[in-house]
Amino acid sequence: MGLTVLDLSAYVGLLAVGAVTLNLFLGMLMAFRYSPHRSWPHRRFNYFRLHNWSGYIALSVSLLHPAILLINKDPHFRLLDLVYPVHSPSQPLENTIGAVALYLLAFVVVTSYLRLRLGRHLWKSFHFSIYFAAAALFFHSLWTAPALKNDPIDWLDGGKLFVESCFLLIASTSLLRWRHSRRKAAGLRRAAAL
Repeated sequence: MGLTVLDLSAYVGLLAVGAVTLNLFLGMLMAFRYSPHRSWPHRRFNYFRLHNWSGYIALSVSLLHPAILLINKDPHFRLLDLVYPVHSPSQPLENTIGAVALYLLAFVVVTSYLRLRLGRHLWKSFHFSIYFAAAALFFHSLWTAPALKNDPIDWLDGGKLFVESCFLLIASTSLLRWRHSRRKAAGLRRAAAL
């Protein structure tokens, strides 16, 4: 049996999950002030540029993922079902949450492109919406059935295991980042009190 339209859309969706995971991970490394020159791999390279490009790639493949469904025959998706999937022909809740993830990702990319005009404080506030986008993306990726039928989820399926691994990486790194920022804020408060 060959590659179906649903398979292609699923593989592109997994590529989007990988790109968003890489982008989030690189962004959190920046928050930790990680330096690839001082630490592993002890090389100079511009990982800020890599972070930007992974965001552009994540947005591109996230747009391609649902667009592929327009050529699927069963279930048949219309453009409206992709843009406003509340009444999509299959799994409308999961698809709506996926669309929210896509819209938030697009918002983050566009506002990042405009970060100098927005100013650091406003841009940073907007940029944190990537965590909501990631939560919606992981929900969509984990709860959507690959065949778009309301089949039970196979949590040990290769695609689901990949998404689960990406989720665990981002959840644990986010927890470390949150603890790091709390310690940093507490240190600043102590310094100001002296």
